Amino acid sequence: MVGQTLRALERFVFPNTCVACDGRVPPDDPDALLCGLCASRMRPVTGGCTRCGQPLPPVGPCRFCADWRSLAWARSAVWLGPEARAVAHHLKYEGYPAVAEVAADVTVRAVARPDAGILVPVPLGAKRLRRRGYNQAERLAQALGRRWGLAVRPALLRRTRETVTQTALKPEARTANVAGAFEATPAPAGAARRAERSIILVDDVLTTGATLTASADACAAVGWTRVGAVTFTRALPYELRAVR
Repeated sequence: MVGQTLRALERFVFPNTCVACDGRVPPDDPDALLCGLCASRMRPVTGGCTRCGQPLPPVGPCRFCADWRSLAWARSAVWLGPEARAVAHHLKYEGYPAVAEVAADVTVRAVARPDAGILVPVPLGAKRLRRRGYNQAERLAQALGRRWGLAVRPALLRRTRETVTQTALKPEARTANVAGAFEATPAPAGAARRAERSIILVDDVLTTGATLTASADACAAVGWTRVGAVTFTRALPYELRAVR
């Protein structure tokens, strides 16, 4: 009782604010990190290509996933609009790992639970991990694992070298930047363990897909038979055109 009283007093004196708009969260949910209005403004990624979920071009097949070799499917919860961008920024750059819970809540509402698979966060390089203090993709994967009841195995995928940030790179440079930058633990051997060879990569943002496809290629090279991916948010199509 005393603890609840102190927590209520703390929330009264230092109320939480929405990570997207800095407005106060509703008093009936004082521990919320995202207000209802900002949550409602996030645009789900729906329809489109059955493999990657990207909107289809007016004519012909999807070009977004046409060059994917090992990544069998990918799903993202919401487009990278202002609210989703603010959530991702707080998680990735502002030292606010608790925001992974917000991203996970949004994701499980928009993305169907995978039937099976091990959740594997896309790893950071050692220097960036030390500087940031945590891997935002791992925090998101852990939060999704609790909600979906799926195992999370961060150690299954590693970075073999440091890479520069992808943010300012054009698509071709992004692909070159992460080529060969990942190494995966071999999949379990034996036909009886075939069901355990499915991996679901987890990351915060999908932009061109370069990081996810390089990760998937590394997994496929050591026997993982099916590799998919889930991200919280995805760059808008016009943003993809802008970086070309």
